[in-house]
Amino acid sequence: MAYESYRPLEKGGSDGVAVVALEGLTAAEVAERVAAGQTNDVPDRASRSVREIVRGNVFTRINAILGVLLIIVLATGSVIDGMFGLLIIANSGIGIIQEIRAKRTLDKLAIVSQAKPVIRRDGVAVAMAPREVVLDDIIELGAGDQIVVDGVVVESMSLDVDESLLTGEADPVEKDVGAQVLSGSFVSSGSGSYRAAKVGSEAYAAKLAEEASKFTLVHSELRSGIDQILRFITYLMIPAGLLIIYNQLFSSGESVGPALSGMVAALVPMVPEGLVLMTSIAFAVGVVRLGQRQCLVQELPAIEGLARVDVVCADKTGTLTESGMRLSELRCAVTEDTEACRAALAAMAASDPRPNASVLAIEEAFPDDPGWGEATAVAPFSSATKWSGQSYGPHGNWVLGAPDVLLDEGSDMARQADELGASGLRVLLLGSCDVAVDDDRAPGAIAPRALVILEQRVRPDARDTLEYFASQNVTVKVISGDNAVSVGAVAASLGLPGGDRPVDARDLPSDRQTLADTLEVATTFGRVRPDQKREMVGALQSRGHTVAMTGDGVNDVLALKDADIGVSMGSGSPATRAVAQIVLLDNKFATLPYVVAEGRRVIGNIERVSNLFLTKTVYSVLLAFLVGMSGVLSQVFGFDPVPYPFLPRHVTIAAWFTIGIPAFILSLAPNNERARSGFVPRVMRLAVPSGVIIGVTTFISYLLVYAGPEQTETQKVQAGTSALITLIMIALWVLAVVARPYVWWKLLLIFCSAGGYLILFALPFTREFFKLDPTNVAATASAVVCGLVGVVLVEIGWWISGRLHGEHRRLFEPPEDLPGEH
Repeated sequence: MAYESYRPLEKGGSDGVAVVALEGLTAAEVAERVAAGQTNDVPDRASRSVREIVRGNVFTRINAILGVLLIIVLATGSVIDGMFGLLIIANSGIGIIQEIRAKRTLDKLAIVSQAKPVIRRDGVAVAMAPREVVLDDIIELGAGDQIVVDGVVVESMSLDVDESLLTGEADPVEKDVGAQVLSGSFVSSGSGSYRAAKVGSEAYAAKLAEEASKFTLVHSELRSGIDQILRFITYLMIPAGLLIIYNQLFSSGESVGPALSGMVAALVPMVPEGLVLMTSIAFAVGVVRLGQRQCLVQELPAIEGLARVDVVCADKTGTLTESGMRLSELRCAVTEDTEACRAALAAMAASDPRPNASVLAIEEAFPDDPGWGEATAVAPFSSATKWSGQSYGPHGNWVLGAPDVLLDEGSDMARQADELGASGLRVLLLGSCDVAVDDDRAPGAIAPRALVILEQRVRPDARDTLEYFASQNVTVKVISGDNAVSVGAVAASLGLPGGDRPVDARDLPSDRQTLADTLEVATTFGRVRPDQKREMVGALQSRGHTVAMTGDGVNDVLALKDADIGVSMGSGSPATRAVAQIVLLDNKFATLPYVVAEGRRVIGNIERVSNLFLTKTVYSVLLAFLVGMSGVLSQVFGFDPVPYPFLPRHVTIAAWFTIGIPAFILSLAPNNERARSGFVPRVMRLAVPSGVIIGVTTFISYLLVYAGPEQTETQKVQAGTSALITLIMIALWVLAVVARPYVWWKLLLIFCSAGGYLILFALPFTREFFKLDPTNVAATASAVVCGLVGVVLVEIGWWISGRLHGEHRRLFEPPEDLPGEH
């Protein structure tokens, strides 16, 4: 887009030449643009509206299937058998409530974390929300600021803009007055201001914000696996459903009402109605829980992704150490030079428009302005050069930066700086140079004047966090732009393995293979350039690692973008928050273990409940096939067909205490198992054999007591009750297997579930209501024997599966592995 396409903001000067109003718009001019709709009023988040949430949770494929079956049952006049219709209300209601709660939490947190551009109006600079920007506003820029709308630069002081998020080009682009800047890029160094030329939906930022902050369950291994399973089940339901319809309506000879009830009873349990519901609930509750810990999850699968992480790359400053610093000592090369050094530091700190943590500490120590006036030349700090500088005419040219960059190696001052850095202190060199700091030859010849020694406070919770990751077999790599020795001192003080052997990134190999070899053995790296951080993430990923990158500075953006999971501190630059999937609004690295634990809870629990739902689907499909094939074979061999053994109310109560209530509790329970790939095969290894065992033994149990097509109504109820007893016994044992390893509350859940069925079968009212009759001792004994056989087969299958696939099986949770112990 050509610069000329932007309409200039003009005001008549004294000589008739149009000039840009650098003092900003007046209140009247702002009002004119608001009235004309020339505002940046775009939604803060692209979350679904309440109407969309309701529609998305009500009009689902599963609800449609259950709705049709409910209409069929109600048409027969049996309201009781339509109880499964409550699943539609449960599916929709719980999903709507949880998503609305999560939406409100996310929207509130997004407002808290929102970057506020500094807008100049009537000559006064004020931080405002992005939606308050209007066309032609003058917006100030400093290092780390994100450009929120498209515009044209009107002031530039060595302004460099990183457009890598837009173009993929890692090198910063110098922006002089008149240059175009696009929303979505950010300032890497320097300062300046620009005029808003495109706002609202016309600005590229609107599209970026919509994609970055969308509340949606986007692609993840967990949901992809569930979708794959559901598609497979749909294919199975079609032939099974056709067979059962044929058997009930044509082969069994039953009247239309009972035939339709049997058909619905066979089809309803095939639908894993609660699986998607439980997945959505687990994700949504996870987001709400993390929101309460001041953790903003911008993409829900980030919870799952972080649970799969096995390497965390952490920046030192702001992550392991607190971002604030204080001056420990000013060590001058010549004692008599102390006042001049103090004056230079005070002048440099006072005139820095956007001081970093080091400059703030210097300003706090030397608050008195020496009166040197405005700097005649400025060189902003750059992570590439590792120094900044200011020239003050007759007061000289001063630079402040890394001693190992500005000092000659082997000098006495360089040796002192190394010794101080080895003790964990941050050391800067104050020097004077022979050329202006904006000269092409800068910094030129440097005369070292003083070592500025700063202290970084290690976060009190950093050690516990590192120990947690170590206990979970997650490797932590400390990657910092600071001096390698200083970084190593901090890492070693926190007990990080290999922290006492830091690697200077300037000595790292350039080829990825060798770099990956180094990263496998070393844990602590200093003097890492932004492009190197990105390369290190890629090298780790090339070895099959799932990498999380934490950071808060502009130099972390490229690595955050490429990492599997990007984690930004809330106080970090707007650019880092824009590309990160997770933002720690409380700036605490110690929050990360809770995110990992939440992800593991979600993945582990969904895998548990998937076993329950899919076991039900397998045995329901198999029962339908067996009953349907009996109708087909009866036409060939002339024997009596077998009707479907259950009423719709039977399959409803069968799921209450074996799946429904236990699945809900298990989906929200603590779970600290490390996430693993291969979700679908693992689930099917238990669900398929268990479902086959339940389906076959239930069918056999029914055949043993089935009295033929001439059976009385009592005999029919007793036969159905016997089959139901067998099914419930084995399904409860599947629940017991899925709940392993046991802790006290899981055992209580299993006993309560069994107790619930004992009450249903014992009370006269419930027996009458649900048409249960266990009074035939022979039939009930036969059912119990079939159930015990199925229980033994499920148990044997579980142990054999573990042995075949190398999975460690255990019945009880060791005390040291209980959730919350780490």
